[in-house]
Amino acid sequence: MQSEVMFAGFGGQGILLSGKLLAHAAMEEGHEVAWVPSYGPEMRGGTAYCTVVISDRPIGSPVIKNPTHLVAMNRPSLEKFAPVIKPHGVILINSSLISIEADRPDCDVLKVPATDLAKKLGNARAANVVAISAFVARSGIVEIETLKKCVENEFSRKPKLIPMNMAAVEAGIEAAQ
Repeated sequence: MQSEVMFAGFGGQGILLSGKLLAHAAMEEGHEVAWVPSYGPEMRGGTAYCTVVISDRPIGSPVIKNPTHLVAMNRPSLEKFAPVIKPHGVILINSSLISIEADRPDCDVLKVPATDLAKKLGNARAANVVAISAFVARSGIVEIETLKKCVENEFSRKPKLIPMNMAAVEAGIEAAQ
């Protein structure tokens, strides 16, 4: 079984980190993983996206035309990538920044105010952690406990950020229910 996840937004939203966290969690669970980042020349503020391919067998190609799932952190990303998501996939919409619908009745659309929830926790930059946690909680692509361990590991060099990011994980889980 193979699943592909597209994370998309603008530079500075932690898009590549979200993909890295999912890829790390999938590796921890023994899956084959490919993580392919892409970003425009503007970096912060420009378009950023990445794909994560998770499989139980070797991955033939990390290049994916039609991903299984989408985590859209801004409107241009939703407009660009929602039409190519496979039917029955999960489309997570950061409803703090996206006011339109996905127009995909054949998908599980999850609207999470990720940026607003992160601001309530004290740091809007944690919106990506809220979003990835909500996505994992809804999709079940990896175990949420594995993701929690990967978030702790990612911020282990900056221990003061761990409590806030763990609160972001919990906020994402709650938002997905």
